Amino acid sequence: MRVKKQLPITPLRWSAGETRAASDAVAVEEPLEIRLGGRRFTITMRTPGDDEELAAGFLHAEGFINSRAELGEIRRVRDARGGPEPNALDIVLNVPAEGLRERLSRNFTINSSCGICGRTSIESLTRRIAPLTDAIHLPAETILAIAPKLRGAQQVFASTGGLHAAARFDRTGELLAIREDIGRHNAVDKIVGHALMNDQLPLADSVMMVSGRLSFEIVQKAAAAGAPILAAVSAPSSLAVQLGAELGLTLIGFLREGGFNIYTHPSRVIA
Repeated sequence: MRVKKQLPITPLRWSAGETRAASDAVAVEEPLEIRLGGRRFTITMRTPGDDEELAAGFLHAEGFINSRAELGEIRRVRDARGGPEPNALDIVLNVPAEGLRERLSRNFTINSSCGICGRTSIESLTRRIAPLTDAIHLPAETILAIAPKLRGAQQVFASTGGLHAAARFDRTGELLAIREDIGRHNAVDKIVGHALMNDQLPLADSVMMVSGRLSFEIVQKAAAAGAPILAAVSAPSSLAVQLGAELGLTLIGFLREGGFNIYTHPSRVIA
C-alpha cells in the first residue's frame, strides 16, 4: 500500500505586488481510526505512514498496554470490497478482560489540550509511571550534535515545511530512528511504538528529541517509554517542567545555535 506523505499543489505566489502561479508541496493530513477488538476506540489526525507504530505508541503512553507482550495483532480494517482500509486499524490486546475494563475505565490521561491539567493530573501520572533513576550521563557536546542530525533527517519537512519530527539517539549521539508527522504527539508515539514493537523499551540508554516545543503530553509519553533525557528545539511549558521534575526526566529546551537550556535534573549533562 503506497503511502503519500506530501501532495503537490499550485498556489498563487504574491511577491513585490505581483501574483504568479507557483509550485509547492503540502503535508498530508488524514484521520486514523483505531479499533480495539473490532470496537471503535479513538480517532486521531495524522500524516499517513508508520500507523502501526503510532497506534502501539499511543496505547503504551496512555497506559492501555505495558509491554510488547500485551500488544497482540495489529491489522488493517477491510473495506466493502475486502481490501485494506488505509485509515483504520483493528488491534487485539493480550490483556485479560477484567484488566482491560479497568484500564478503559481510567480513560485517557488528562493532557494539556483538555484545559483541566494541574497538580491532580501529575499525581495520577506519578502513580502510574515510576520516576526515572537511571545513571546515564552525556557530554554537552554530544547533546549539541544531535540537533543538526534531527534537522538533516527531516526529509518531508524539507519539502513541505509542515511536519514535526521526533527522533531517538543513543548515548554516543547516533541517530537510531526518526519519525515525522503533522502532530508532535503523533511523531513521538511513532518513535515509542517503533521501540515497543522491536522489544527496545524502556529507552533507558536513549535521548529523545522533538522538533517543536515540550508540552505536558510529550513529557508524559517520553516518561512512560523510560527516556531519561528529552530535548526540544523550542521551549517547554510550565507544566512540562513540573512533570519532568516529578518523573525524573532531564528536560532540555532551545537546543540550537550552539547552546541549550536545562530545566530539570541537570546532573545527566556533563558540562
